[in-house]
Amino acid sequence: MIEQEFLLLGLLRQSPKHGYEIKIRIRQILSLFAGVDLKSIYYPLKILEKKGLLDKHAGKEGKRPERFIYRLTEKGKTRFDELLNKSLLNFKRPQFSLDLSLYFLDYLKPALSRRRLAARLMILKKISTSIRETLKSKKLKNSISLSRILKHNLWLLEAESEFLNTLIKEI
Repeated sequence: MIEQEFLLLGLLRQSPKHGYEIKIRIRQILSLFAGVDLKSIYYPLKILEKKGLLDKHAGKEGKRPERFIYRLTEKGKTRFDELLNKSLLNFKRPQFSLDLSLYFLDYLKPALSRRRLAARLMILKKISTSIRETLKSKKLKNSISLSRILKHNLWLLEAESEFLNTLIKEI
């Protein structure tokens, strides 16, 4: 729940939002770049409201039906600041899908291992190219935050690619 809490409080720290707007923001932006996915946001929002971290009020825009707008309370802002500081200092080991495969890699014949790792390397290069293109595009000119996430992911991909190149030579 800590990650969900951090995510929801962070989005509401930017500005008050209605539930659907939060859902769209998570789906369109954060899930693509940060690997975050929330199946339901309304239950976590209800919990945060009970904790006094946010409040909601009914709002209406134009001809749209009335909906609830969520806003951080002072207690919510303080909690968000705590979570942000903790998150920046969290050194939980990243887990990659490759790790478990590396443990059992010796069960494949060396030639097959090299081919599979080379295929993975090709996929990583395509993803890296896509990220570089996105970073150069005008889409991210106004989003320093997303640019940082993409740069971080690109560096991780480059490190894994370098590791795979070395491993392929060793096998």
